[in-house]
Amino acid sequence: KIFMIVLIVIIVIIVALGLLLSNFTMGIKRQSLEEARAWQEERYDLSWYDEANKEDFVVTSFDGYEIHAQLIPASGALGDEKNSAASEKEDPTSEKYVIISHGYSDNRFGALKYARIYLDCGYNVIIYDLRGHGLNEKTFCTYSIRESEDLKALIEDTRDRHPEADVLGIQGESLGAATSVAVLKYKPDIDFVVADCPFSDIKGVLKGGLKAMHLPGVLVDFASLCDKVRYGYSLDEMRPIDCLEGNEVPLLFMHGEADELITPDNSRRLADATAGYSELHLIPGASHAESVLTDPEGYEAFVDAFLDRVEAEK
Repeated sequence: KIFMIVLIVIIVIIVALGLLLSNFTMGIKRQSLEEARAWQEERYDLSWYDEANKEDFVVTSFDGYEIHAQLIPASGALGDEKNSAASEKEDPTSEKYVIISHGYSDNRFGALKYARIYLDCGYNVIIYDLRGHGLNEKTFCTYSIRESEDLKALIEDTRDRHPEADVLGIQGESLGAATSVAVLKYKPDIDFVVADCPFSDIKGVLKGGLKAMHLPGVLVDFASLCDKVRYGYSLDEMRPIDCLEGNEVPLLFMHGEADELITPDNSRRLADATAGYSELHLIPGASHAESVLTDPEGYEAFVDAFLDRVEAEK
């Protein structure tokens, strides 16, 4: 009788721990649009966004899930004076598009810190809420698996809506960057990828976080097993680095040199894994997902030069 009680207690503890770890790894503590916007406004000027022409739309993904998105056309996005300045650099009415993917727990407003770079270069900008984020229906995170299929749907939708598009690229931050790398396994019709602080595999990131807290990495292995049972996906499957085999789409990796959450080694491994052209730039003093805020001029210069190369080789 005592043995049965002890056994039941152990089973309950294991199940409870599994649920806790599963909720931690796959759950999304998402921000509202208002919270995300407030965070952005504390760090840079967003007044241009309110004045910009915008078009909201919805894209249906592979499984019927709806993705809420927004188009910011280059023409008229920055106001007359700023558009005139931009037109000296690039034609703001040119048929160039970029889709920007935000990071974990953020939403479309997290993409705006990068949008101005592309608008200044004459790109029409598409921002959206990743699966489970923003205005989208609540669900769990698969760290680039389902998210990359959603991005694939957005790319195909952009090609359908804008058949005149001459250049189409994607940029992502953190989870969005990993998603932008992972989508390459589908060989999408895009011309470039800019990946800011992506992870090469999420399991390594989580184990690194536990190590920093002096906790055993085996907890991540147990969480992966629980995730597979509960959601049908394991952490072992969430490896954007495996999606680069044979890839020839040009890649620009940007990473904060002081990033302790997703270390720069992740970008190094990804850059080494691709078969095509790649660049890697580390931003001194920048922590996770803050490279463009730490050195905006240097960041923009790297992206501008990369875009010039991509467009020259088309």
